[in-house]
Amino acid sequence: MTPPDPDLAVLFLAFSRNKLLGQYWPRLRATVASLTAEQAWWRPNESSNSIGNLLLHLNGNVYQWLVASFNREEDLRNRPQEFSERSPVPVSDLLDRLSATLAKADAVLARLTAADLLARYEIQGYHVRGLDAVYQVVEHFGLHYGQILYIAKSLTGRDLGFYKELSKTGRAS
Repeated sequence: MTPPDPDLAVLFLAFSRNKLLGQYWPRLRATVASLTAEQAWWRPNESSNSIGNLLLHLNGNVYQWLVASFNREEDLRNRPQEFSERSPVPVSDLLDRLSATLAKADAVLARLTAADLLARYEIQGYHVRGLDAVYQVVEHFGLHYGQILYIAKSLTGRDLGFYKELSKTGRAS
């Protein structure tokens, strides 16, 4: 097996950090901060998640897959509780919790090496490489980021304005 390419690891980690912390998080935070508690905890039916539940879920996922795993911490996540919460935790508290977790995740991503990305971890009962864990978090965050934005747009009827830099042709000017 050829040794890992440290330049490729640097590029992958930089892209992952930018996507997660430079794009998804600021947009999600701004969108959710503009919502009322009622909007954040609204759900169309009991089979669907509220924005509040999705924020609790993202916090648990990022902490478990990036912070606890790479820091070799005990996994204390209670995933079912993220979805069963019904008391309206204030929006500011949800955002503060996720912000603190993402700051810890950023510190982890900033120090990872090619060897860390190839190392094996057991996370949530899965046996994965570090590369898998990073990719899983970014992809998972992006999935729920999209759900949260869709719910927010549906509730408010507002354009979130994330792509104002694009010209009428849909390309950056």
